[in-house]
Amino acid sequence: MLNITKEFPGIKANDDITLQLRKGEVHALLGENGAGKSTLMSVLFGLYQPEKGVIKKNGKEVRIKDPNDANALGIGMVHQHFKLVECFSVLDNIMLGVEPCKGGFLQKEVARKKVVELSEKYGLRVDPDALVSDISVGMQQRVEILKMLYRENEILIFDEPTAVLTPQEIDELMEIMRGFKAEGKSILFITHKLNEIMAVADRCTVLRKGKGIGTVDIKDTTKEELSRMMVGRDVQFVVEKGPAHPGETILSVQNMKVPSRVHKKNAVRDVSFDVHAGEIVCLAGIEGNGQSELVYGLTGLEKITGGNVTLCGRDITHASIRQRSRDGMSHIPEDRHKHGLVLDYTLEKNLVLQRYWEPQFQHGGFIRSDEVRKYSDRLIEQYDVRSGQGSTTVVRSMSGGNQQKAIIAREIDKDPKLLVAVQPTRGLDVGAIEYIHKKIVAQRDAGKAVLLISLELDEVMNLSDRILVMYEGEIVGEFDPKTTTVQELGLYMAGAKKQKEAQ
Repeated sequence: MLNITKEFPGIKANDDITLQLRKGEVHALLGENGAGKSTLMSVLFGLYQPEKGVIKKNGKEVRIKDPNDANALGIGMVHQHFKLVECFSVLDNIMLGVEPCKGGFLQKEVARKKVVELSEKYGLRVDPDALVSDISVGMQQRVEILKMLYRENEILIFDEPTAVLTPQEIDELMEIMRGFKAEGKSILFITHKLNEIMAVADRCTVLRKGKGIGTVDIKDTTKEELSRMMVGRDVQFVVEKGPAHPGETILSVQNMKVPSRVHKKNAVRDVSFDVHAGEIVCLAGIEGNGQSELVYGLTGLEKITGGNVTLCGRDITHASIRQRSRDGMSHIPEDRHKHGLVLDYTLEKNLVLQRYWEPQFQHGGFIRSDEVRKYSDRLIEQYDVRSGQGSTTVVRSMSGGNQQKAIIAREIDKDPKLLVAVQPTRGLDVGAIEYIHKKIVAQRDAGKAVLLISLELDEVMNLSDRILVMYEGEIVGEFDPKTTTVQELGLYMAGAKKQKEAQ
């Protein structure tokens, strides 16, 4: 890709970028949120047309007008937010657009055979007949990878592939990538996670604010060097925080039960715990062990079938979501598109979603637009939310990391008594992660209670004052991050150990 320039209203997403991919290499693309990585890959995949620049494949200039052209050239892409049809089966999704037909009839068995062979060859286990709406996120990603393999693509683009995976699934994916490389396939790998780049990439190209900063060989560089190229300054990888001084109980959960949407058993079984003012309690666990349902029950997104929840001494077991919000609960949800934002609203509307009825923002039932704008401009400035047109930007057009920052700004600025933060740094770059960790610690030091739910073990160890491990809907252990190890936590998370048995 030579001298690619791509502009959107108010922003140059790619400014004269050159990227060269060799055959049989894993080439990482690194940059902050909104640096233009996904845009550059979308140009290569034919989703956007560049204003300037050329793309050459095997030395010949090519025009990629749409993803069909890209597929014809052997270029495939796994997007950050998967492009799957939820009500279709896995098999239907994989062959969509390249269905094998004979005499006008669909030959599903031919496709099934090919899919099963590919899934066995690459260790990508999937159930061809399962509906996409019923399978886990990690499984959906396998479907996306199989879609590329089914089309026999030789240039594979992975956009943030590990943002939604558990540590075990990430290791599997790295192995799969090494296998592709050994076969001579070329991989472009967008990520924020420096450990992953150091583990699998051969070379890395760094983008900052739409410009190419440079390309380096991984064997000649360090994590610190890469983060400096990416953010333009030194980044702290360790969270600085003093000891916690827990105060009164803010949140108390007693014998909570929440039903599962997938099977007949409860997803949360008889769980009890407390969170005090001035401490960060982390719920750790592998995805699918009841953490999501527990949060839905706490925040009012799901009805709980047993037990009770009290916030600052008030019973909120059956309170509405707005009532919980008014009582002092803030929630950074795990799915920013489904529960966090109204994507087709402007940024300023999203920032007052839970407060527009307050006197500050309305008078006599009418929204005070000037006040909303003033408030929104302040948060954008304070939290460095990057968007093309400031407060009037439609949220859908922003990068994933900046959407996340907007949610965090809104939830922390409400001045809550309890902050429920689910995967708060999912899909964020090291600079933004450092900033958000500081914000969360500042909440704790201001005497707020923080309940953190995270799959990132580094984050769990770095940020929390107490760790509760969930396995199959139950809390199986409580730990002090100062005295435990990641390996120990891993055993409890995988169900190999339980504290009651250990005592």
